[in-house]
Amino acid sequence: MSYKFFQNRDCEYFPCHAGMDSADFNCLFCYCPLYALGERCGGNFTYSPQGVKDCSNCLVPHRVENYDKICARFAEIAALCRKNDG
Repeated sequence: MSYKFFQNRDCEYFPCHAGMDSADFNCLFCYCPLYALGERCGGNFTYSPQGVKDCSNCLVPHRVENYDKICARFAEIAALCRKNDG
């Protein structure tokens, strides 16, 4: 199961979100693939006054137990990309 967890403790931003024990902080999805889903991502996000999605309070992609849930949504993300390309 080691493929579900990765840490980059040398990253200048590690850990990039507060509120989680750094020993358990998963960097595998450093750039969250669910971001593209907008409001349907399922994470703890807000929008800035300028309308930019702010995920700084979200730990969904940084918890190893969410690996399978994120991967299960790849088809949905791909469909959204195809829709936006067409």
